[in-house]
Amino acid sequence: MTTSLRSLPILDMSRLDAGPDDAAAFRAELRQVTHDVGFFYLVGHGVPQELIDEVLDVSRRFFDLPEEQKLAIENVRSPQFRGYTRHGAELTAGQVDWREQIDIGPEKDAVEPGPDVADYWRLEGPNQWPDALPELRETVTEWLARLNAVALKLLRAWAVALGASEDAFDEAFAADPFSILKIVRYPGESDLEPKQGVGHHRDGGVLTLLLVEPGKDGLQVEHDGEWIDAPSVPGAFVVNIGEMFELATEGYLKATLHRVISPRKGTDRISLPFFFNPHLDTRMPKLDLPPELSAAARGVSVDPTNSPILETYGDNALRYRLRAHPNVAERHHADLLVR
Repeated sequence: MTTSLRSLPILDMSRLDAGPDDAAAFRAELRQVTHDVGFFYLVGHGVPQELIDEVLDVSRRFFDLPEEQKLAIENVRSPQFRGYTRHGAELTAGQVDWREQIDIGPEKDAVEPGPDVADYWRLEGPNQWPDALPELRETVTEWLARLNAVALKLLRAWAVALGASEDAFDEAFAADPFSILKIVRYPGESDLEPKQGVGHHRDGGVLTLLLVEPGKDGLQVEHDGEWIDAPSVPGAFVVNIGEMFELATEGYLKATLHRVISPRKGTDRISLPFFFNPHLDTRMPKLDLPPELSAAARGVSVDPTNSPILETYGDNALRYRLRAHPNVAERHHADLLVR
C-alpha cells in the first residue's frame, strides 16, 4: 500500500471456498491489507441480501418509534449498558457523539457481583427489547448468528495467513463469543462545518464488521496521515481489526484510527457495527509469528487519548463502557468510579 491510497481495498471471501490456490491468495491479501491499512471492504461473505434488507428495515422502524417507547428501554435501566442511548449521551475521546443507538449483546442471566467476582462480569446479562417491535429480536438474533460465523471464518483465515494453525483462536471465540451489535442512527448535524458523529478512535476489541445503509457515507479511515472516505458499498461489510488483535500480533496487524462525520442537515444515516470479541474472561491468544512476519511487527500502537490495551478482554470492555456512558456508570457502578 502507498500514501496515494484513496479508497479501501475490496476482498472477496468466497475465494476461501474456491480451491486451494484461491484460498491461499485470499489469505495473503487479507494479511497484507490488515498489515498496511487495517480496514477493507468484504464481499462474498454469504450473508443473504434478504437478511441485510430486513435488518436495515427493522432498524429504521425502531428509530421511527415514538420517543417514549425508545426511552422505555433506555440503557440507564441496564447495568450491562444494553438498550437505547439517546442523542448526545455517549462520548468518544471526551466529546459528544451525535447519534442515537441500541446496544445488543449475548442474551444471558446477570452475574451477581461479589468479592471473588471480576468486575467485568457486570457486563453479562439480558438485553432490553422494545415491546412495540417484537420482530427486532427475531431479526437481530439471526443477524448475530450469521455475523459470528463470518467473523470466525475470517479469524481462521488470519490464523493460517499468520503461520498458525487454523484453530488457533477457536478456544477463545468458537463456543461463546461476547459479540456486541450497535444499531445506530446518525441524525443530520453537519452544515458548513462537519460535526462529530463518532470521534476518532481505535476499536478496543478484536474484529468489527460494519454494515452501512446503501448510498450513505461519513466513515473516514486514517492512513499515512490522511483521512480516507469509506462510503457504503452495496452488499459489502467494512471490516477492521481492533487493538486486541494488534496486541496478539505484536503490531504486525494494524488497529487503525477512524471517525464518523455526522450527515448533512436534512438527512440521516443508519449503520450497524458488529464487534466480534472473545468471552469476557478470555485473554487474546498471542501468535508466534514466522521470522519474516515478526521482523515487520511494529509493536502495539499508542493512542494518546486512550489507556494501554489490557490483555483480558473483559477489562477492556468494562473500561470502555464506563468511559463512554458516564450516566450508566454513575447509576449502576459508582463503586468502580472511586477506585
